[in-house]
Amino acid sequence: MTRRLALLLALTCCTHPRTISPTASTAAVSFDRRISPFPVADSTGRPYALPFLGGFEHPRPQLVDIDGDGVLDLFIQENSGQLELFQRNSAGAWQLRDERFQGIDIGEWYRFVDVDGDGLYDLFAESPLSNIRYYRNVGTKTAPRFQVAADTLKDVTGVAIYADRQNIAQFADIDCNGKLDMLLGRVDGTITRYEMDGFDANQAPRFRLITERFEDIQIIGQRTPSLHGANTMAVFDVDGDGDPDILWGDFFEPGLLWIRNQGTCAHPDFHGDRIPFPLQAPLETSGYNAPAPGDLNGDGRTDLVVGVLGGAFNPVKTSTANLYELDQTAPGVWTVATTHLLDDIDLGAETIPAFGDIDGDGDLDIVVGTKIEPDNPKTGGMYWFENVGTRTAPAFRLRGHLAVLPAFHNAPALGDLDGDGLPDLVVGQFQDAVAWYRNTGKPGPNRFVLVDSAIVRLPRGSNAVPELFDIDGDGDLDLFIGDASGRIAFFRNDGTPRSPRFTLVTDDYLGGQRVGRRAVPRFVDLDGDGRSALIVGSEQGGAPAVFRGLVRDSSVMVQLPPYSAPAFVDVRGIGVRDLFGGGAGGGLVYLRRVDTFRSRPS
Repeated sequence: MTRRLALLLALTCCTHPRTISPTASTAAVSFDRRISPFPVADSTGRPYALPFLGGFEHPRPQLVDIDGDGVLDLFIQENSGQLELFQRNSAGAWQLRDERFQGIDIGEWYRFVDVDGDGLYDLFAESPLSNIRYYRNVGTKTAPRFQVAADTLKDVTGVAIYADRQNIAQFADIDCNGKLDMLLGRVDGTITRYEMDGFDANQAPRFRLITERFEDIQIIGQRTPSLHGANTMAVFDVDGDGDPDILWGDFFEPGLLWIRNQGTCAHPDFHGDRIPFPLQAPLETSGYNAPAPGDLNGDGRTDLVVGVLGGAFNPVKTSTANLYELDQTAPGVWTVATTHLLDDIDLGAETIPAFGDIDGDGDLDIVVGTKIEPDNPKTGGMYWFENVGTRTAPAFRLRGHLAVLPAFHNAPALGDLDGDGLPDLVVGQFQDAVAWYRNTGKPGPNRFVLVDSAIVRLPRGSNAVPELFDIDGDGDLDLFIGDASGRIAFFRNDGTPRSPRFTLVTDDYLGGQRVGRRAVPRFVDLDGDGRSALIVGSEQGGAPAVFRGLVRDSSVMVQLPPYSAPAFVDVRGIGVRDLFGGGAGGGLVYLRRVDTFRSRPS
């Protein structure tokens, strides 16, 4: 008889958890996502509002009142095909309301706009091959519901409209004639303009091509060498003179360019200078900035949310500062209110968590390795969150860095290698060496002392991610290492519980099976039968691979972030392992286990 495990996960808002029940043939190990399950504070002691949101790398924002309550909502695309909805609670704080807004696949970009003038926001999104999909809102003002009216948007001649998928289209009545215009930025820095010309039989808008070089605009890099590339724009009245202007973000622009309308609403003229914005202190990030206008504080003036997608100017610099709020504090005066609009843990990029009682106080702490430091591009980071709560009521506070050798893509694992009862630290990195640090029990960043900078080396490949687990039941910890190609190397501990000595058994533990690039191996007993499964995260995220022995279980349905690094931990001290995950965004996600089922023979 084989045993099959279905790991079912509903990724929903922390205030509305939803779980999926087990089917007749499988038992479910069920989780629901929690954003703020217990207190987590930064290094100053200030609590994070959304600690386990997961971080961002290239957020694409838009502000719209999607539910008609008179308050702007915030949509963000971080991953391909996935649209997140954030709304404000009664205290004015942003909360995640929908992880995958109505299950809509938006491809590489999206834009809400009221196309038919019925007071409801419709939706344009990227469809495969850089076409445009149109969703008509067939719901109500307070309960929107989107239905595909055109899988491939076409012009009045029946030709599919092509929109470069790396750019974000914009929709606005640019000449104030009552007809919606579609502005498509091109990779050569020009703008193609279409104007709406009625609807087809499916109530999808038809557009007529007006010009492929709107107002002779061609944005190229303002710095040497002059270049062009991916771009987006926002169309609104920047200077309050009654006509629409353009704010342009570009891969080869470190900030935003204001293309001022020197004409009128009915007769626009965009032939003037390209002005760095804001005038008083032009924004300067890593490039490709996506602006989203809206009145955020109800003072009648337009503010901005700006997502930093990352362009040609040192993307490390904005790995944490990538979602700006710019408030218009006086007419034409814009002030940066924050560079991190959604208040979550964000340590940079590609986080890998490990758990252990590193300070010996009886509760679990968190160690997190990162790819590269935002303020020190010569190394990755190694952070420590101390559990300042208890074993059954955790509360974490960021204590800063742990001292380890400088390296990129730090990947920690914790386990007692010298038999003193304290978890030691094993660290993989981008190169092949895996280091061992002994836990001295001393407080502070120098708690771990280097024993061996290369206790083992990857037999081939890079991006070593270690896991310590006693696979042969002989009382000492063996070592497994995932690599960039998706292989897992197995090193048997031929030493003792007090003095490890690792011997390579195989450089491909899974016997040629591949789980996707950047393998992150984790052993865990999920169904309480005393047998541990091997669960492997990977670069593409989504469902991790599950192996019972060398038999892969294909029924797993877990959604984890790209570059997912799962960790199964009894953080609440109740004998149940919850799921934490690192990922590309530089933060952490938390998923609470909510079932008590055990697997049954199929």
